[in-house]
Amino acid sequence: MGIWHRYPTVAYLAVLLGVTGHASSEFVAVLSGVGGPELSVWRFLLGGFGLVLLALVFPASRNLWEPFKTDGWRLVWLSLLGVAFGYLLFHWSLDFATVPQVATMVTTIPICVGLVNLWLNKQPFSGAKIVSGICAMVGVALLITDGYLAKLAGAGENLIGVMMAFICAAVIAAYSVLVRPVIGRYGALRITAVTMFMGAIGVWVVVGLFWKIWVNPLTLFDRTASQAASLVTIALWNTTITQFLWIGGLAAVPDITRGSYLFFLKPVIAAFLAVLFLSQQLTTWQVLAIAVICLSVAVEAVWSHFSRPSG
Repeated sequence: MGIWHRYPTVAYLAVLLGVTGHASSEFVAVLSGVGGPELSVWRFLLGGFGLVLLALVFPASRNLWEPFKTDGWRLVWLSLLGVAFGYLLFHWSLDFATVPQVATMVTTIPICVGLVNLWLNKQPFSGAKIVSGICAMVGVALLITDGYLAKLAGAGENLIGVMMAFICAAVIAAYSVLVRPVIGRYGALRITAVTMFMGAIGVWVVVGLFWKIWVNPLTLFDRTASQAASLVTIALWNTTITQFLWIGGLAAVPDITRGSYLFFLKPVIAAFLAVLFLSQQLTTWQVLAIAVICLSVAVEAVWSHFSRPSG
């Protein structure tokens, strides 16, 4: 991860590639034949195991026990908080709220990262970040609901799901900020592998106890070749590599709030993938939403350069 710290552009690129991995996960998930909490277990069990194997390949990250000597309890509760609890809330919220409601609330992660970073590290949450964040959120809402913001309104059980999705975003944001100093000491690959694998065990237990679905990884190849390939893809690309790039990149960028703002591009990337691979057509509202999101992210990224005093 040293090159990420020396060259911030590379770190931001890693975050963007991580966002691309998140955005493409839905396309692979459709082919797997698995959905809901069960898919989450498959993703994190296989993806977490993939991260452990990847860490063992490189000598610098091979000692997975070393971080526990100084940060053992922190790693345990961060794994349970950021992976097990966060993704449990995400899947559970879909039982109460609609997909557009949950998807829109989850995209508040960049704003939550900024707020947590302000609270813990006193890093200023500038006016440019606030304005661009609000504009990006409006764009996300337009894109996901195709212009019909009324679809985001809800009552009763919908509000429970929306609140769960928002807590999910806050939890994942807190994890991203809190794990950063540990990554600085032991490296992104090693800490991502440890937290994702422990979190995967937590998700496996929770889904087994509450949903009565005890996933057996050994049954992977009892499925059709297409389903098995899809599960392996969503585990290795959409989880192992994606989580490494996303978490490691955020830990290395100079401004974690600015880096997290790239997450606003997730629905934009997903929309373009739908156009490229599913031959879907973008509506006028969707084009407008994409323009608003991209402009908001771009303005925040370059704002500091134009706001510096000349001379």
